Amino acid sequence: MSNIIANIPYFIMAILAFSLLIIIHELGHFTLAKLNGVKVHEFSLGMGPKLFGIKGKETEYLIKAFPVGGYVKMEGEEGKSDDPRSFTNKTPLQKLSIVSAGAIMNLILAVILFAIVGASQGYILPIIGEIVPNSAAMKAGIKVGDEITKVNKVKVDRWDQALNEIFTSKGESMTIELVRNSKAEKITLTPIMNVKEKRFMVGIAASGVEKKLSFGESVSYGFSQTISTAQQTFGFFGSLFKGQVSANDVGGPVSIIRISTMAAHAGLVKLMFFTALLSVQLGIFNIIPFPALDGGWIFMLLFEIISGKKLDENKVGTINYIGFMLLMALMVVVVIKDIVSPIKF
Repeated sequence: MSNIIANIPYFIMAILAFSLLIIIHELGHFTLAKLNGVKVHEFSLGMGPKLFGIKGKETEYLIKAFPVGGYVKMEGEEGKSDDPRSFTNKTPLQKLSIVSAGAIMNLILAVILFAIVGASQGYILPIIGEIVPNSAAMKAGIKVGDEITKVNKVKVDRWDQALNEIFTSKGESMTIELVRNSKAEKITLTPIMNVKEKRFMVGIAASGVEKKLSFGESVSYGFSQTISTAQQTFGFFGSLFKGQVSANDVGGPVSIIRISTMAAHAGLVKLMFFTALLSVQLGIFNIIPFPALDGGWIFMLLFEIISGKKLDENKVGTINYIGFMLLMALMVVVVIKDIVSPIKF
């Protein structure tokens, strides 16, 4: 019981961090809708039964029971409307700006959070501090103290950049360029799949040498870390759709809160870093071209813009409704899986 009470502050921090992602995402949609003159009926944080609401001039701001999502309900979003301020009566470009704003805001948030993390603790330099015995790195002749400069001709300044190139190698032979005793070296090796980690590795660990960042370097770090995370996320979704990811490695809201609580335990900076990771993943997930997701809208609007043909609003509304119901069903399945068979850490 005492352990549960002690975890309450960290659990609250995790909920707040997750809620921030939703608020920022929906705020993107809301802001662009208002800028484009669209009437917004509801701005909701969470799903399910209403817990609390404030009625504005034309928009009701809601907090709902389950903090697993949110939405901005616009006039005409679900079908044809004669209101001149309806979503359907806007140009394809205006609608595209509204539906893409959520994902863009998530990426902007990630850049900001990563930049703050960079300014707070800097980053680890790509200097090797340990080599696993009998690993690909040891067999290739890599030594402690070597500083990695390029992986497959991709320049790296940070340890996480080097790891990202190795993790996404798909087990193919790679060239690692490094500096040893002020001399440039070039080594070729092949990563090996680590069964426990389920990643391709070469058997190296960082020295832990950190670099403190200036304001400009922190901003640059924010952008590069966001891009790196996006690349890893696209890679994960690609593997997921190809059936290369086990169901045991997939989690939902319950797993997110669990991991966020653990990150909060490790400190505010760790929680911010994890929140930034989630923000990138949420933004990318939402641009998957599936009905009811932002990506479904983006796909249809790009079709309108390219073809010059206007889609039937009522049919679009029906497709999005079906997509929404399928997403809700998937969410229920994922939550049940999260509870019955949680991800092992």
